[in-house]
Order: sequence, then C-alpha cells, then structure tokens
Amino acid sequence: MNEVKRDIVSVLDMKDDLEDLIDLSIEMKKNRYKRYAELDNRVLALIFEKPSTRTRVSFETAMDQLGGHSIYLNPNDMQLGRGETISDTAKVLSGFVDAIAYRSFSHSNVEELAKNATIPVINALDDKEHPVQIIADLMTIKEERGRLRGLKMVYVGDGNNMAHSLLLASAIVGINITVSCPHGYEPDDFYVNKAKEIARSSGSQVMVSHTPESDVRDADVIYTDVWTSMGEEAEREKRENDFKEFQVNGKLVSQAKSDFIFLHCLPAHRGLEVTPDVIDGEHSRVFQEAENRLHTEKAVLFKLIAR
Repeated sequence: MNEVKRDIVSVLDMKDDLEDLIDLSIEMKKNRYKRYAELDNRVLALIFEKPSTRTRVSFETAMDQLGGHSIYLNPNDMQLGRGETISDTAKVLSGFVDAIAYRSFSHSNVEELAKNATIPVINALDDKEHPVQIIADLMTIKEERGRLRGLKMVYVGDGNNMAHSLLLASAIVGINITVSCPHGYEPDDFYVNKAKEIARSSGSQVMVSHTPESDVRDADVIYTDVWTSMGEEAEREKRENDFKEFQVNGKLVSQAKSDFIFLHCLPAHRGLEVTPDVIDGEHSRVFQEAENRLHTEKAVLFKLIAR
C-alpha cells in the first residue's frame, strides 16, 4: 500500500495532479480489462447514504476489473445506522479494508470519516461536492477536444455540488467557466472565491451569471444537472417554476459553437432541465461521460491504493 495516505474528499485534493488522473483514465480505457498486480486482493468498502447507479456500479466494476474486490455497505445494515460514530466506523473499517468510498448527505461527515481513517477515503458525492464525477466530465471533454485549457464551459442550472466541483476543476485545468443560474440559487461563495483564486494562476476565467442565452454564446461545452437534488424533493414545485428559463433546449444551445458538446452527470429529467432533442441529439456525450466513470474510478483507485 502507498506509505502516505491520500484522500479525495474535495476537488482541491486533486489540485496538483487532476490532469494526470485524466490522462491515466484515458490510458486505462484503452486497456479496459487489464488487471494490475498492485491491486490484487485490495478491498474497497462502499458506504452509500443516497441511491446510486453510476457511482456504485463504476466503483464495484472498477475494483473487480483491476483485480480487487468491493463490499457494499448500506448504513441501515451497519452499526453506523444505529448510532455508532463516524470516527469509530472509520477506525474499524481501517482494519478490514484498503479504502472507503463514502456517499453522504453531509460534506462534514465525509471529512470526519477521512480524518479518522488510516486508509484512503473517496468522496462519492455529498451536499457540497462530487469530485469523482468531475474527472469523468473532464476526461470526456479532453477525448472530444484534445485539450482542456482555454475552452469555454457553461453550467446552466442550480449552484449545487456539481457547480461547486466544476468551478474548482475548471479553474485547475484552465477552462473558462460560467455558472448560469437563477437569482437565489448561486453556488456557495467559498467555491466561487476559491475557483477565482486558482484561476489567477491557471489563466482561466470564472463567472457567475443569470442570463443563460448570452452566457452560452460561443460555448464549447454546455453542462446541466437536475433542478431538484436528492433531499430537496419538498422544493420541487418551487424549483421547477424558478428554473423554467434555465432549461437547456434547442433555442438555448443554438447560441453555442456549432460543434459544442452537451454533458449531464445523470440521472436526467427530460422535459425539465434538458429537452430530449438536446440530450439525445448529436452534440450529447452523456453516455460516453457515464461510461468514463468506470475508467476514472480505476485511475483514482490505482493512485490511492496500489501497492
């Protein structure tokens, strides 16, 4: 095992090697079924407080194809679900497995697990960030464009965990990013300010705006996410009304470059945040993006737990 434990709780934990992880993911995609002796008998524990399709399946498949194993842990079936502390859970699992991927309702819980575990902890999505998704997003863009630096990405929708992660990651790799959202749904100031700080070094631009039609003009990449995230179901009706001018549809994307690509982390609600003609159209790369979760999960696991 690597002598120094490394966690990926935030996109900021990949600040020094994000593009290296993307390139490793692309290389691993070329050798999809290659097994690695360095991962032989390594074990990954998956703790998921929220439902998952892409993240769970990609991590489990990645570990199997690399040569290791995974164990899925539902909190309701663990002592964690009966009051055991996160710190105790971290210490116990550290004696059994080689890494933990944790999907949580709370970013602070992921931080607490990482603080107390002696093995790597991977944030598999929380209320503030989704760092492993971001690697697949940027990998897809690099496959399509051959580069990242200098491209224009516009995220249209809620200033949520995906917006936070896209802000940080785009600034790190030199993508010019605009988050176009309704008033009152802006991303957290911490992530905007941190992205702007990083962008000053990378030479990119970071903006938050509220005018989607002008924001997407000449965009290389248009990205969106659901309007109502897990845990916000009570706000669905209000959100659908507040976001109705921020739908990614044919009229909106006509302002982008003629060869723009459309991305969505999925699951998608056709007819709400995006119309079928866009997500199922020639510019969409959402299923390539989804598949790339497998290859980026492999790269992350190799980096963190290979012996």
